[in-house]
Amino acid sequence: MTGVVEQESLFLTDLGRRVRHARTVRGLSRKVLSQTSGLSERYIAQLEGGQGNVSIILLRRVANAMGVRLDDLITGNDAQPDWPLIRDLLGQASPAQVAAAKQALSGGSRPEAGDRPRVALIGLRGAGKSTLGKLAAERLGWTFVELNAEIERENALSVQEIFAIYGQEGYRRLEQQALRRLTEHPGPLILATSGGIVAEPLTFDLLLQAFYTIWLRARPEEHMSRVREQGHLATTGDHASAMQELRAVLASREPLYARAPATVDTSNIPVQTMLDRLTAAIEARFGHAVSPVA
Repeated sequence: MTGVVEQESLFLTDLGRRVRHARTVRGLSRKVLSQTSGLSERYIAQLEGGQGNVSIILLRRVANAMGVRLDDLITGNDAQPDWPLIRDLLGQASPAQVAAAKQALSGGSRPEAGDRPRVALIGLRGAGKSTLGKLAAERLGWTFVELNAEIERENALSVQEIFAIYGQEGYRRLEQQALRRLTEHPGPLILATSGGIVAEPLTFDLLLQAFYTIWLRARPEEHMSRVREQGHLATTGDHASAMQELRAVLASREPLYARAPATVDTSNIPVQTMLDRLTAAIEARFGHAVSPVA
């Protein structure tokens, strides 16, 4: 029985870690998650601390006793009877086979970045995506688009209104729809994205495939300073707590941001130097294609 208890404790610890990571990578505080889920902050803290509701353990015991996976019981895939087989095959597949499967499942018609002059900027809020993106577009004579502004234009609602009406899931759905339409833009184009776009696998994969993606990287202190200067955070309050949360978000997203083929460091340098580095990265990729357009 001791072994079973240890396994259950490990399961709850892993579950809590996954919940905490999913929350952090989306930039949600426990308070916000509490408000949107209807669960108390205390319960969420207990769940993330490996002290989840006992019903989870009971359900896991049922799944183990039947020899089925817990996620099959929770999510249900009756409409896709072959899903368990596909999932298991993908788990054993080589990277090349996974890439081929992705291509097939996307319909084989997903736009590729190729030599088309389309650039997407990713990074935390305060990285300089909008500021540098606009300046680089002006220097190169390209079109500049801010994804959030495009979402607002297409839906005649502000981002705040979209979140209030449709929630996080609804916003991400509209974000993917707007991005998909932008993949049809022939270029030249520089796109500034939201910091959390990397948390949505399908949307982020579409971005990486259709745009030359550049991570604008900065130290946490730089992010915090710039966000405060932009007026997005109060100048008073628990600075230490805010910094701790920002560091957690950055740490959870760094492996995702690092999937971008290029990185431009914007820490502790003048805006002009940041701009020079960004345009140099674009020129290194597209060469003659970056000449200003009439």
